[in-house]
Amino acid sequence: MSENERLAKQLAFSLEIDKEKNIFRQTHLSGHGRNENDAEHAWHMAIMAYLLREYANEEVDIGRVMLMCLIHDIVEIDAGDTYAYDEEGLATQKEREDAAKERIFSLLPEDQKQELMALFDEFEDNQTPESRYAHAMDNLQPLILNDSNGGGDWLEHNVCSKQIYGRQTRTRQGSEILFDYIDKVIQKHIRQGHIRP
Repeated sequence: MSENERLAKQLAFSLEIDKEKNIFRQTHLSGHGRNENDAEHAWHMAIMAYLLREYANEEVDIGRVMLMCLIHDIVEIDAGDTYAYDEEGLATQKEREDAAKERIFSLLPEDQKQELMALFDEFEDNQTPESRYAHAMDNLQPLILNDSNGGGDWLEHNVCSKQIYGRQTRTRQGSEILFDYIDKVIQKHIRQGHIRP
């Protein structure tokens, strides 16, 4: 592959991932703003991962974690956002995301395709210190936004504490300290009636 062909592929991928800005999530921006998009979520997670790295359960390569955060939802360009507590959507999520992963990362030169697909798969498998810590960020980021908005997203979706704690088990694998913080937030919103016990 010539240098020009390589650059053309890299730029095609760069333009394609701009579409992530059009994938809106259930979570609202702080200050009761509009729904956030996937790109904002990924950016926010990556910065938080850097800032909070001292709370990871294990030593992590923070550059790998940040890149994992930045690419983990690119597949939603094709697959769409699956709400954390949507059982029906979760049943088909992997199949939709695998097809999207192949199409989108195939826009890249082969070496970069393999590198980013491996990083995406590492995040999904949740077996390394980096992926466990990245998952903690994926769970903490929407929680702090929802907390700042008085638990409105939990209220809107009539979410119960069992559902939230089920999702937050991954946070504990990445950071016990951040899980303790999250636990206090969840308990506060149960007391305030924003989360069903």
